[in-house]
Amino acid sequence: MTKFADKNVLITGSASGIGRLMAQKIAARGAKVILWDINLAGLESLSDQIERWGYRAAVYQQCDMSDREEIRETAQRVLAEHGTVDVVINNAGVVSGKPLLELTDEAIQRTFDINTLSLYWTTRAFLPGMMARNAGHIVTIASAGGLIGVPRMTDYSASKSAAIGFDDALRVELKRMGYRGIRTTIVCPFYINTGMFKGVKTRFPFLLPILEPDDAANKIVHAIEKDKQRLIMPPFALITYPGRLLPLPLFDRLAEFVGINKSMDDFTGRGG
Repeated sequence: MTKFADKNVLITGSASGIGRLMAQKIAARGAKVILWDINLAGLESLSDQIERWGYRAAVYQQCDMSDREEIRETAQRVLAEHGTVDVVINNAGVVSGKPLLELTDEAIQRTFDINTLSLYWTTRAFLPGMMARNAGHIVTIASAGGLIGVPRMTDYSASKSAAIGFDDALRVELKRMGYRGIRTTIVCPFYINTGMFKGVKTRFPFLLPILEPDDAANKIVHAIEKDKQRLIMPPFALITYPGRLLPLPLFDRLAEFVGINKSMDDFTGRGG
């Protein structure tokens, strides 16, 4: 079981959305939260909020998660100032929401830099310390969009599929190397109502509801505490696994029927 009390917990992409909510809930459990985001104003307001609520003072550092060198340098400051990081929550993410031919080269690169490659740079910075103690927890916030391709998400779905593969390989690699005290958790939520996916829709809300942020954050934090290796929300999203055994035309028809293929048709995101 992962206990947050008196632990150093790093959360990337924590200035807003689900990252901000996780930071609040983990701070309430007695952790020192280390907050990374490019949005400095959001980090400052979150840190002030945590202090007003009477929890341990948060540490915040502006960091561009698309910049490998900036991640490395910021991680070095964390290690120099705080010694160890017990839990890393790789939460930072972006979505473009455009068809492939409407995406700019820069947008595709940014999606993979933040959603995929930042997992490597952040984890590589803090994993050696966990290995020295044979203790720690690496959490990867992926997406149900990494389990099934969705129109207007060629970059996002691929980047989140890579995140799932990252966690899969890291989990068994650590076990193979004998580091059984280091836990991993992969999280694959359907759309969360944070504004990042503003405009998305679902055909059957009772099966595939747009997730409420507070409920999603509670489930993620609970899964980390229980050392759950995989969290998929809502449970109906698990249908993608047996669905992959179907011939692709049938699988595509199933996705069409439940509305997944049309879910991004009215997407505007935070810019809308």
